[in-house]
Amino acid sequence: MALAPASRLGPYEILAPLGAGGMGEVYRARDTRLDRIVAIKVLPSHVADRPDLRQRFEREARAVSSLNHPHICILYDIGRQDEIDYLVMEYLEGETLARRLEKGPLPPDQVLRYAAQIAHALGQAHRQGVFHRDLKPGNIMLTKLGAKLLDFGLAKLKTSEIVGGTVLTLARLPESTLTTEGMVLGTFHYMPPEQLEAKETDGRSDIFSFGCVLHEMLTGQKAFQGDTAASVIAAILSSEPPPVTTLQPSLAARRPQGLALDRIVRKSLAKSPDERWQTAQDLASELAWLAESASHPGAETPEPAPASAAPVARATKREWLAWTGLALATAAALVLGFLYVRKPSAPIRPTRLFFAPPERTTLAGSIAVSPDGRHLAFVTTTPQGGSALWVRPLDSITARALPETEGALHPFWSPNSQFLGFFADKKLKKIRVEGGPPQTLGTVFDARGGTWNRHGIILYAPNVGDRLYQIPEGGGAPAPVTSLNQSRQESSHQWPYFLPDGRRFLYLVWSAQAEARGIYLGSLDGQPARRVMPSDWGVVQVPDDSGGSLLFLRGRTLMRQSFDPNSARLSGEPAPIAEQVWYDETTPGLTSFSVSETGVLAYRSGGVRSTQLTWHDRAGRVLGTVGPPGAFRDPCLSPEGRRLVVSRTDPQTGTLDVWMMDLTREVPSRFTFHPLDEGTPLWSPDGTEILFFSNRDGGPNLHKKAASGAAAEDVVLSSNVSKYPTSWSRDGKYIIYANWDPKPKWDLWILPLQPQSKPFPYLQTDFDTFQAQFSPDSRWISYTSNESNRYQIYVQPFQGKAASGSKWPISTEGGSQASWRQDGRELYYIAADRKLMVVEIKPGATFDPGAPRALFQTQVPGLVDARNHYVASTDGQRFLINTITQESASWPVTVVLNWEQR
Repeated sequence: MALAPASRLGPYEILAPLGAGGMGEVYRARDTRLDRIVAIKVLPSHVADRPDLRQRFEREARAVSSLNHPHICILYDIGRQDEIDYLVMEYLEGETLARRLEKGPLPPDQVLRYAAQIAHALGQAHRQGVFHRDLKPGNIMLTKLGAKLLDFGLAKLKTSEIVGGTVLTLARLPESTLTTEGMVLGTFHYMPPEQLEAKETDGRSDIFSFGCVLHEMLTGQKAFQGDTAASVIAAILSSEPPPVTTLQPSLAARRPQGLALDRIVRKSLAKSPDERWQTAQDLASELAWLAESASHPGAETPEPAPASAAPVARATKREWLAWTGLALATAAALVLGFLYVRKPSAPIRPTRLFFAPPERTTLAGSIAVSPDGRHLAFVTTTPQGGSALWVRPLDSITARALPETEGALHPFWSPNSQFLGFFADKKLKKIRVEGGPPQTLGTVFDARGGTWNRHGIILYAPNVGDRLYQIPEGGGAPAPVTSLNQSRQESSHQWPYFLPDGRRFLYLVWSAQAEARGIYLGSLDGQPARRVMPSDWGVVQVPDDSGGSLLFLRGRTLMRQSFDPNSARLSGEPAPIAEQVWYDETTPGLTSFSVSETGVLAYRSGGVRSTQLTWHDRAGRVLGTVGPPGAFRDPCLSPEGRRLVVSRTDPQTGTLDVWMMDLTREVPSRFTFHPLDEGTPLWSPDGTEILFFSNRDGGPNLHKKAASGAAAEDVVLSSNVSKYPTSWSRDGKYIIYANWDPKPKWDLWILPLQPQSKPFPYLQTDFDTFQAQFSPDSRWISYTSNESNRYQIYVQPFQGKAASGSKWPISTEGGSQASWRQDGRELYYIAADRKLMVVEIKPGATFDPGAPRALFQTQVPGLVDARNHYVASTDGQRFLINTITQESASWPVTVVLNWEQR
């Protein structure tokens, strides 16, 4: 039964019908709570009584709710009212690919763009165990932001049973592209042979359907044609479509790209799944490579490689490393070999290779090519939040995870290519690449890069608001190398990079003065630093016989410019190397490219990593978002729950500011305005003031300001050590803050707010203790500590003095970011695998916690890099999670050989 306009399903007001098919009716509707337009898919009444079809509808909800990708339609909600089951999804403005194809084929450049987006979306879904099973032009929406994959109504989870089709209908094919009752699951023109034959399907089945869609996008004609279902099925099972270059003259004219596209289509449409692309990620990498090649008119796209490619040697002025070519066999394996050769007699064109992260992982942060050009180091995360450091030999098709590197960040190589330095668990560590456990070298807080010279010195930035330090490669006491220039209002030195002499280094300086920010040249011998160039990102140097050049980002374009380290001057005009280079909005200055001493260049392609404040219910279902995406941390709700304050990193300056948002109007406004860092905001118990840290007078020190923004700011606590507020007691009497002890480590201190009172230490140990929170009745304090060599949650009593008495361990498998429900009957925290956990607290005279229980999986940016990345509503029924966006999670690393020959 059709729904009438103005009728309601829960809080959703029906506005108009959008379409209908055998598996659902779709309506345009308005979410009356958030005042936004949504699309609602309703299970029709003639199917509601079919248990198997209702099961498929519920499976759609489970499948789609697990996906988070910019090119997959978002599922907001699922509901049931008056015997009507419905899904609430993102409403998209645009037209379906099927409607666009009515006008004819798409231009090749558009095809490459949309196809790469669809392939990346499929790759993300497949890694999470979700298959579409009904990929067709009618399930692809073209919007201003690109292609969106719709309708996982036929998706099959790996753990689900296969739901077989019913009787094949051999009548004339219906005009509608919607799947109809009585038809095999899927749509005939786009179904793979194994699905037609009722065999097991997997991600390679989606790849066949993708090949059908790609063929139609390029030619305007279906790959397999016929007037009846029987004739279409026969064509799919027994015939091959003509090459796309024979059907579309414009492709034949663009010979290299046309031949490459024809090969991609033919490989996708192989009858046997074993002969197709084996993963959608491999397919996406190939399309991304082809799209990038096509975007450079001056560069020729190489012809598709035969089954065994000829060796490729790199032009050079001395004897050194060269590469064999890329062998593209039917298994689609990337195989590289190293050969020592002399300078060839003919110029060698640049060659691009693509490396995807291991299955079921996504790339995280920076990458690093070894100095000898033989290995690529990178960090990955899993959907469950785990992370590890990997090494991939560039002459191998497999990567290897290094042991005991959970939580690794920002890898960098030793000059002999035998060790990797990295940061994890607030420590600087190193590990031998060939085997063995990591060794801890020193302590850090919020690391911002490291570099290693030939004299056994590691230079690193231990904190986002600090200078650079050096430490021996075997460990020892760190010593400061740079100092913050107060006259230039410098706030931080980050992302150091040693030059070949091992004495001088480049580094990024953040400053409140725009004209002072940029890349500087420093020296271990204390020579005055010299500014090289304005920049908001780190750089790397490419040495050569004439002195060298710098690689740097300008916007999202990787640039190269000649550089003389003796004069610290750039010369000539910068030249572009690569477009659409990935960057991380949540970690300003982080480089996403690397180059070896032998000239092997690697960089990450893709989008922008940021975060989105997202509401979830206790089952993890998305209820809505707050504000635009950005680089957020430390969200804090007002006592009445209607306003939000949050720290936000400015991508232009790299500094933190406090922002406020009225959640009823969702209008963000900046709350602090000083050009130096200000963040980790807290509400006063009565909601009239905001407490935060500020670097304006050295610090970080504690400041407060009226929540209305009208009054001047007051200094609450000033001292010569770093401190960050973490909780304000409900009775208004105490503030607890994390104090950076000079050892260095984090301790917990209490600031009484009574007149003439002085701060006192609450918990001082030989370990890091931070992220402390008062219970609502101020009797208990929860905190994070690594006293067990792993970050865990603990609770201790508070009686207005230093900690004493009992201590209760709360988490069992790692934990951080604890917070209390407003009535004190639940304690939440983020586990090591980034699940949101809950612990019931029984009321009474003593502290009586229950066992931890998982609520749902989160995608928070980090565990100990901020005070918190989530906040619970006052009743504990909703959670605002600072969630990583998936703009570029599945994009590959591009490795470029002979790139200097451009």
